[in-house]
Amino acid sequence: MLMRKLGRSGLKVAALCLGGNTFGWTTDQNASETVLDAYVEAGGNFIDTADVYSRWAPGNKGGESETVLGAWMAARRNRQAIVMATKVCGPMGPGPNDAGLSRQHIMQGVEASLKRLRTDYIDLYQAHWDDRETPLDETLRAFDDLVRQGKVRYLGASNHVAYRLTRALWESERQGYARYECLQPKYNLVFRDEYERELEPLCLEQNVGVIPYSSLGSGFLSGKYRRGETLPSTARAAGVQKAYMTERGFAVLAAVEKVAAGLGVTPTQVAISWLAHRPGITAPIASATSKTQLQELVAGVELQLDAEARKTLDEASAWREA
Repeated sequence: MLMRKLGRSGLKVAALCLGGNTFGWTTDQNASETVLDAYVEAGGNFIDTADVYSRWAPGNKGGESETVLGAWMAARRNRQAIVMATKVCGPMGPGPNDAGLSRQHIMQGVEASLKRLRTDYIDLYQAHWDDRETPLDETLRAFDDLVRQGKVRYLGASNHVAYRLTRALWESERQGYARYECLQPKYNLVFRDEYERELEPLCLEQNVGVIPYSSLGSGFLSGKYRRGETLPSTARAAGVQKAYMTERGFAVLAAVEKVAAGLGVTPTQVAISWLAHRPGITAPIASATSKTQLQELVAGVELQLDAEARKTLDEASAWREA
């Protein structure tokens, strides 16, 4: 699998980042390990998770995904070959200090993540969301201390708007802190404008790596959601219906399916290929619950769309200034 550099760091990562949000939730330990083994066999090395995965599921308390990954790495003895990314900020308890980007929560969060992952360092530690109630200097200094201590190699931000990311980059440079080397935004063929309007030019100018999530629109761009048909019995179906099952969404899906039919590939592969080869994209994040799904995603990253196919997709999904 093609390897790319994460931002200006020396971290080389696979062109597909395997999302860990399903591990310990919709896939148990054995099923998760099947997917993980297939990913590594395909040349992958970059896995993204978060401490809150999957706190939302009944009976879960958070940290389930990290626990699955830690057990897998320990069993395979492959920690050095894996680029492990996780996140902090989400609520991990009922108390007021159990969430956010305060120094206390970051320091507690990293120790808990290290324990669950069964490792003594995290390759990429990300601010899962922005925390505007905590002074930015407090957050950035805490992250910088973790880098200096060797517990974290590189830093990233997720779900940040452009002006807040700009401020964080400026403050890190001014104070001599380790900076955010990558951004994890929501970005796909249907949901383009929020990233492309301001974040894309910023990341390109500042050489910030980009690892977008929701690459397939929570499965919508795979073609499994249809007009007038019963929604799949999944936890995310209602959200997909609201966000993607619109006139615009179905128009984009029609273009994806047209390109896929012309090339003899799947809609999933077309959607992933378009995203993976956009300017500045390091690696789209996508999850798989089976070896077959994983192989389809890998084939999508390796697929090269021709100019006509890209034009069809770009025109169908283009956004316009309000």
